Amino acid sequence: MRRKVLSVLILASALFLMSGCNSKSKYQEELTIDVFASEANSQGIQSGWFARRIHDRFNMNLNVISINNNYNGAVLKDVRAASGYLGDIIFISAQNNALKDLVDAGLLLDMTPYIKDKDIMKYKDAIEKLNSGLDGIYAIPSSISTLPPDTPSDIIDSTYAPYLRWDIYSQVGSPKMDTLEDMLDVLEKMQEAYPTTQSGQKVYGFSLFDDWDNNMMTLAKQPCCFYGYDENGFVLSKADGSDYQSILDDDGLYLRSLKFYFEANRMGLVDPDSRNQDYGEVFSKYQDGAVLFSPWPFLGASAYNTDEHMAMGQGFMMADIGDMLIYEHGSSPDGVYSQVVCVGADVKDPQRMVDFVDYLYSDEGVYENQAAENGGSAGPEGVTWEMSDGEPRLTDYGIDVFYNQSSGVIPGDPNGYTYRDGVSILNYTAVQLSETAANGFPYSYLLWDSELSRTSTVLQDEWKEVMGADNTMDYLIKNDKIIVSPGCEYNEMEESAEIKEIREAVKRIVVQGSWDMVFASDIDEFEAIWDDMKRKCMSLGYEDVYSFDLENAMAKGKLKQEILEEKRK
Repeated sequence: MRRKVLSVLILASALFLMSGCNSKSKYQEELTIDVFASEANSQGIQSGWFARRIHDRFNMNLNVISINNNYNGAVLKDVRAASGYLGDIIFISAQNNALKDLVDAGLLLDMTPYIKDKDIMKYKDAIEKLNSGLDGIYAIPSSISTLPPDTPSDIIDSTYAPYLRWDIYSQVGSPKMDTLEDMLDVLEKMQEAYPTTQSGQKVYGFSLFDDWDNNMMTLAKQPCCFYGYDENGFVLSKADGSDYQSILDDDGLYLRSLKFYFEANRMGLVDPDSRNQDYGEVFSKYQDGAVLFSPWPFLGASAYNTDEHMAMGQGFMMADIGDMLIYEHGSSPDGVYSQVVCVGADVKDPQRMVDFVDYLYSDEGVYENQAAENGGSAGPEGVTWEMSDGEPRLTDYGIDVFYNQSSGVIPGDPNGYTYRDGVSILNYTAVQLSETAANGFPYSYLLWDSELSRTSTVLQDEWKEVMGADNTMDYLIKNDKIIVSPGCEYNEMEESAEIKEIREAVKRIVVQGSWDMVFASDIDEFEAIWDDMKRKCMSLGYEDVYSFDLENAMAKGKLKQEILEEKRK
């Protein structure tokens, strides 16, 4: 039976990947388009199976231009905008009046005549709200959901939570952690118990990277989310809109987080390569088992929690901190404005570009574009999953890819494509993965009954027994350890040229100073760098930018409070 299923899979895979060779796209002229994607994972020509899918359907290639890994990304964006051309397809933030600025500059296409009969208009309310006051449809919001705004957007693992190598944590006695700082002694014990990996790499509690830094040091912001706060420019906003902090507050969470990493470094817990590596290099270290703490499930667990490791009881799981209150994004019926998709004003084939946007929000588009190495959508049907007896199930190849990090060639593929090498690099979430496809099941394979029953491993069973919960979100909700930021969006105030200029100067100082503080030689140097960083920021006009960010944060906080008040009625 297994051989028969595999044979069917091979045939389906081959047909899937070769479809473009045997049929003609309705678009006769081949195009290579520029895709300006502010959050793309890498740049260059999209390759692999996703590229083939796009070429088969639209007869075009995607040349992705990313600012995500470029510290001067904002400058690159401004230079391209000043030239009158950002890209043919544009993924960008609509916040801080950025969308209106692009429309006023004549950089975006009004999609109204091209989109009116498209399936994407089932999200008409969200689209119209984003484009209110613009006299046209210039952008589509991301992460659209049909769930209420106070419903957590995460289903199984929280995006923000402390994840530890559970097997080693258990080995040292699962010490109780009342505060974030208590984790340091625990990690020191774990490092002593597991000093090197099987490959000989030295093990560290933390391995950091800087390519996601923006207004501040991103890895120093993450622990703030363990206490219910997330960033809004230079403001840390509480999830429910009830409190706000400046990142330069002497008694604030950002300084607490920096001191946490400083103490960790003094204890030998921070990878000395942290200042000179990127996310990809850090991910590889997690794969090898060289890091003990992960601030996100898509880093530690995605890299290390293979079927083989979990069957041996090894892997990352959430550990409780006594005073934590995890920040959780609520669902977004109106979508999210931090990423939207637009079409360039002077594209060669506007209908084809809008058709591509429509595809991203279709079932096929969500399955294909929102696929990830693991934890994303179910991927391309017929390759990583298939319908069986009326239910979706992962294929053997899908299981190998998602749970064992297989780099094997897709069965039957004449081009030698692997799943992992062909994943979309756009890093764009059109709709939330908990949403239901036309087949009646969620886009996320992690929510299928077949996977919920299949993923009972030694690691997960041991964690469930200790924690008394089915998964991370179940534990957080049962124990009142979560605070939801209701999903709501609004068009923020326009950021003046002066504010933009000050922000760029200040954030460079904040990021540089933050890293210097983590690696300070002693507490005196740590405090001196903090004081100097604050002085420089204030002299540049930090308070003006902070006041601007605070006004926006409080306006959004008011909307959150109104949603919660309505819920309580």
